[in-house]
Amino acid sequence: MIKKIFIAVFFLVVTIFAGMEIDKKISAQNIEEVANGPKILVLNYHQVNNSFTPLAVPVNAFADQMNYLVDSGYIAITPDELASGLAGEITLPEKPVMITFDDGYIDNYTNAFPILKALGLRATVFMVPGFVGKPQYMSWENLKEMEKNGITVQSHTLNHAKLEELPDDEIRNELLNSKLMLEENLGHPVEFLAYPTGTYNLHIAGIASDVGYKGAFTVKYGNVDLGSNMYALERVPIFQTENTMKSFFERVEYRQSFEEFGWIKR
Repeated sequence: MIKKIFIAVFFLVVTIFAGMEIDKKISAQNIEEVANGPKILVLNYHQVNNSFTPLAVPVNAFADQMNYLVDSGYIAITPDELASGLAGEITLPEKPVMITFDDGYIDNYTNAFPILKALGLRATVFMVPGFVGKPQYMSWENLKEMEKNGITVQSHTLNHAKLEELPDDEIRNELLNSKLMLEENLGHPVEFLAYPTGTYNLHIAGIASDVGYKGAFTVKYGNVDLGSNMYALERVPIFQTENTMKSFFERVEYRQSFEEFGWIKR
């Protein structure tokens, strides 16, 4: 009897250690895949105007930043291309960048759009449909014109509510009805979301998936790569500072985070 117990314990220990070795191999493989896979810079803007608020990047500074991206070899991509690139369905450019705007301020149309258009840069506006047509925000006509010229419009919830403070039925309303309203007015699927203020949790992410989103963006600082959660995608916020261009350069070129050195994201 003792012999049988010893044999059973022996095989259990062997199995545990074998499993640990497999986990080590899997972890090493994942680390290598992340390290060698695409690194996607996703920039996050709000306003582009000459007011003195942190959310408003001055027009000349924005133009300089976009010219810097072009001169440095960055290629602007869409949310669909980002998702397809991470899934291995397409090959992303060597230096991919997503240029995103939250909320849908009118200066995205009057100030940022002409600069993007002149440089042939694509971008994504995460629009709050409940704000469309209100003072300081874009109209449906503005959005449609931009979409004809390389700008993608996606969801930023229905009313920019603080999702983590809402019950489930109201979270679903904010996510689903934003999607449906944008699709009805713009005539194309809306499959990506930016969380208001960048805040989320796994429960909210699950509801986003349930109502039909393929991915969602936060303001968690870092690159998007193969270790990223599709419902918690990283972005690099760009603000006005005492030296806006210097701050932009540092965020774009010195944005190393743990995963870039081989760590797995959690």
